[in-house]
Amino acid sequence: MPIRILVVDDHSVVRQGIISLLEDEDDIEIAGEAADGDEVWDMVEKTKPDVILLDLTMPRVSGIEVIGQIVPEFPDANILVFSMHNNPDYMISSAKNGASGYLQKDTSRDEMLAAIRSIARGELYFPPYASSVIIRHLLNDGGNINQLPSPVVEQIKGKSIWNIITPREQQILKCLIEGMSSKDIGEKFNISSNTVANQRASIMKKANVKNTAELISLALKGVR
Repeated sequence: MPIRILVVDDHSVVRQGIISLLEDEDDIEIAGEAADGDEVWDMVEKTKPDVILLDLTMPRVSGIEVIGQIVPEFPDANILVFSMHNNPDYMISSAKNGASGYLQKDTSRDEMLAAIRSIARGELYFPPYASSVIIRHLLNDGGNINQLPSPVVEQIKGKSIWNIITPREQQILKCLIEGMSSKDIGEKFNISSNTVANQRASIMKKANVKNTAELISLALKGVR
């Protein structure tokens, strides 16, 4: 069965451009299109899409509001945000409201297709730039992935390194992502560099990776 896509954007040229990029794919079917948030509800009921490709900046009803309305009522219609914005607040709000992925409009066609196919399989797709923003937000002030609503949490749990390490190891990993050295991390938490090294080794063992670069790459995929 092809993946049924509903394209939502208030600019007709943009919608047609997206449709042109996708319509030649054998495993993708354009189920419909909508020009603003008010139309989405009716179109979802009418077309039963597998994936909603959603812009955030629209008249009357914003994309964030659309996500909050659609996700609880149509759990099979997975939302992939497709936005010009790289504002962290948009990424975090999209994830918190239940979007399954976030792409910027300057993304490549190949990545768009990869995101659509991943989301259609019930996975999440947040590229490193979005994953990093969301992870840092969740870990600030002791946050964790359980701050995200269902169904996002259910898709993350069991798939993320963040779910199998201790709270202190989460703090260490957050610092590694931010580029801090063992010395800096030790000073931050008033522990020795050797303790930091031991914590890092423990995280790497749990993650089954060989070096810090692989660990950070895995961590940034933790909310996909």
